[in-house]
Amino acid sequence: MARAFLSSGDLIADRRASYADMLFEGGDHEAAADLMRQALEIVPGWTAGLFRLGEMEEAAGHGDAAAVAWRKLLELDPADRFGAGLKLAAAGNANVPDTPPIAYVETLFDAYAPTFEQALLDKLDYRVPELLAKAVAAAAPGRRFRSVLDLGCGTGLMGPYVRPICDYLAGMDLSEPMLQKAAEKGIYDRLEKGDVNALDTGPNSADLILAADVFVYVGDLERAFANIARSLAQDGLFAFSVENHAGQDELILQPSLRYAHSEAYVRRLLADHGMTPVSLAREAIRMDRGEQLQGLIVVARQIV
Repeated sequence: MARAFLSSGDLIADRRASYADMLFEGGDHEAAADLMRQALEIVPGWTAGLFRLGEMEEAAGHGDAAAVAWRKLLELDPADRFGAGLKLAAAGNANVPDTPPIAYVETLFDAYAPTFEQALLDKLDYRVPELLAKAVAAAAPGRRFRSVLDLGCGTGLMGPYVRPICDYLAGMDLSEPMLQKAAEKGIYDRLEKGDVNALDTGPNSADLILAADVFVYVGDLERAFANIARSLAQDGLFAFSVENHAGQDELILQPSLRYAHSEAYVRRLLADHGMTPVSLAREAIRMDRGEQLQGLIVVARQIV
């Protein structure tokens, strides 16, 4: 997040927090937490500082102290722009929410917009748009799509892959700065701010709906799949990715604060909403902490 957004408004507190960050990056988590506590003594209601303190306390092995910081943050910021509730849930101190707070997702990507593409493509070897494009081409060789909807389009990474095979391309995202970046590409016919859980484009409005790396920030996919099934044309395709896990749970909240979904869950939801997989492949979708992150690349169609 931008430094201006993280500022406490007090120069001394900001300076101590900056030193705390330096200590933290150097591996001295105990000293970092101590210095951040000092900063918060000056500005007790500093929400960004409370979130950072929780992270430092957690890294220092002070789980209870981290939970105290995040609970105080939730009292000050009920909309939960920082994802304190998710942090509590991931640490086992609260129930896992079905979906993350919209304010958290919007704030996260508003802050990421300026560096989003560079981080994904140059540092994380992000492959989802390419993999989805190949899966769609294999599922519908040579097909030209009348209308395509790119859900969670972000900065428009999916756009160049589908623009050559469609007549009309629309994009939707929660983040206005992300949409502005997508608009700069000049690829989309329409861009609008919106939430996949509130998608209302009308029945049979798209014959290809894409969701590239979106559902990790949605969690429970029941409403999203219902909306997508209603919006999909009878002969349409629904192409999407999820981060995958091999456990028994249908979905889990990961330490990254992203959700992972089981293959059985994906298949059940598709069937529940009148869709069936055309292809479903397990792929390495990007790097995460130096290791390849596994996901599912899925193309589905409506059951006629």
